[in-house]
Amino acid sequence: MYTFLTCLLQIQRSFHTFLLILHMKPRLHALPLSSDASFLFKNLDCNYFNVPWHFHKEFELSLITQSSGTRFIGDHVSNFEPGDLVLIGSNIPHLYRNSELYYNKHGKRRASSLFVHFTPDFLGRSFFEIPEMELVSKLLKKSSMVLEIHGDAKQFTTSKMHEMSTSNPPQRLICLLEILVTLSQSTELKSLLSIGFTATQGGDTDRINIVFEFIMKNYTKEIYIKEIASKLNMTVPSFSRYFKHHTRKTFRDYVTEIRIGHACRLLMENNHNIFEICYQSGFENLSNFHRLFKGILRTTPKEYRNRFLKNS
Repeated sequence: MYTFLTCLLQIQRSFHTFLLILHMKPRLHALPLSSDASFLFKNLDCNYFNVPWHFHKEFELSLITQSSGTRFIGDHVSNFEPGDLVLIGSNIPHLYRNSELYYNKHGKRRASSLFVHFTPDFLGRSFFEIPEMELVSKLLKKSSMVLEIHGDAKQFTTSKMHEMSTSNPPQRLICLLEILVTLSQSTELKSLLSIGFTATQGGDTDRINIVFEFIMKNYTKEIYIKEIASKLNMTVPSFSRYFKHHTRKTFRDYVTEIRIGHACRLLMENNHNIFEICYQSGFENLSNFHRLFKGILRTTPKEYRNRFLKNS
C-alpha cells in the first residue's frame, strides 16, 4: 500500500508544473514567540485554514492532522490530506486552502495541523556550524527546495511532533533536535520545488489572488477567460500573456490540471461512477475527460481507481 500511495503522491507532485504563483508578492508574517521558548510550536485547530499566501523568515515543519484541500508552496501545487508532512525553508511563500466543503457555515468539518517554526539562529548564531550539526546545516539549506517527508523518517517525525503537544519547552527542544538530526540522515526526503525557484521572487499579490480565488471557486463548471480578465481590468490577450508569464502554463492547461486533481480525489473516494466524476470535475464530455486524464497521468480514470482500490 505504501508503495502505491507514494506513487499517487508522486503523480500529484507532477502538478507543480502549474507554477500559478511564481512571481506574486506574499505577505510577510511576524510569528510571535512565548517568553519561555526559542521557537514556536503550535497545534492549530479551526473550521478551515485561513492564513493567506504568506512567507516568514522561520523554517516551518508542518504536519496536517485533519482536513484536505490544495496546497500552494513556492511553485508547487498539489492536493494535501491528513498525514502530509513537509519542511519548508526560510522565506518560501505558501498557502494551504481547504476544499469547498470546509467553508460551509453550518458544516462540522475541522482542519488541524501541528507545526514548528524556528529561525537559523534560534540556538545561537554558530550552533549549526559546529561539526556535530554539519548534516543538519545541509538539511536546512536543502529545505529551500521544500522537503516532503516519507517512510520511517515521516513516522518518527510525526510521533515526535505529537509528543511535543504534551511536552514542556525543554522537552520540545530535545524533540526538535532529534527530528532535525533524523531528517538530516534520511534518504526519504523529496524536493517539491522546481530547480531555479527562489524565495525572493516578487509580484502583485492582489491580482494573482483574484485569479487564484476565481479558479478555485469555479473550476467545476465552465470558466470563461473573458470573465477573469475583466476582473483584472485586462483584455483577454493581455491576461493570457500575464498568466503564462507567471505560471509558464496557459490558463486552459492550468484549469485542466486542477480539474484532474479534483477527479483523482473523487476516484479514490469511490462514491461516484466515472461519468458523474467527469461532470463534477468540470469536463464537458466523457471522451474529453478520458483524453486529458490519460494525457496527464498516463493512465485511464478506471485504471487509476482500480489500482488505488486494489492497494488500499
